[in-house]
Amino acid sequence: MIHWILNRSVRNAQVRDKVKRNVVTLCDAPTGRQGRPSKALTLAHAEAVLNAAEGAALYAYVVLSLLVGARTEELRALTWAHVDLVGKPDAEPAVSPTVMVWRSVRGGGETKTSKSRRTLALPARCVDALQTHHQRQEATRKAAGSPWQEHGLVFASRIGTPLDSHKVRRALRRILAKAELPAADWTPHEMRHSVVSLLSDTLRARASAWIVAPPPTAIRWSQETASTYRIRSVPSQVRSGPLSP
Repeated sequence: MIHWILNRSVRNAQVRDKVKRNVVTLCDAPTGRQGRPSKALTLAHAEAVLNAAEGAALYAYVVLSLLVGARTEELRALTWAHVDLVGKPDAEPAVSPTVMVWRSVRGGGETKTSKSRRTLALPARCVDALQTHHQRQEATRKAAGSPWQEHGLVFASRIGTPLDSHKVRRALRRILAKAELPAADWTPHEMRHSVVSLLSDTLRARASAWIVAPPPTAIRWSQETASTYRIRSVPSQVRSGPLSP
């Protein structure tokens, strides 16, 4: 990464006639370590994880991860102001409950790219989980009293502060262990891998792409990336359909 930044900077300087030669190209960048192989839950395992998460503080987090495919950094920054659990059922056409994925915990609160901002319809299972989560959070806020710090976050600590990635990972691993899965082998981001794999197994790749990336990114994603996310997912004996709503 440092080599790439320096090379780009010097090339820009060359364009402006600030330097005559790009000496960065003479340096051999060290080869990086091979990345951790990605994987995805099978349908049976995803249901087991959802069942194991029931009653846990991050149950709604797991439900949203597996049913709408939001990134872990997006969920940790999600606020109640960006969640509509009612929608407009009397409108014509009716508007479903939605979650607005517009922020993340990245620098400046930006999502991975500007095109990553999207509004997603919430399945009934997500709505139920978020309603229960909101009630629990209100009880936690009252019990905390003055130490509570209001940030409007959907997923927060016991005193309302943002969750860090380590807390989320530890909580998820406890849930995975309860589901009798090798907890140390999984990360929160692989919940997103899983929902894409599960959807692309039962829907056309382009349909699943529109859930995780808005157009025109979705079209490019469906052509180039769907096969990458469909990894170790959904053996034929459990390909009975998508997760229940």
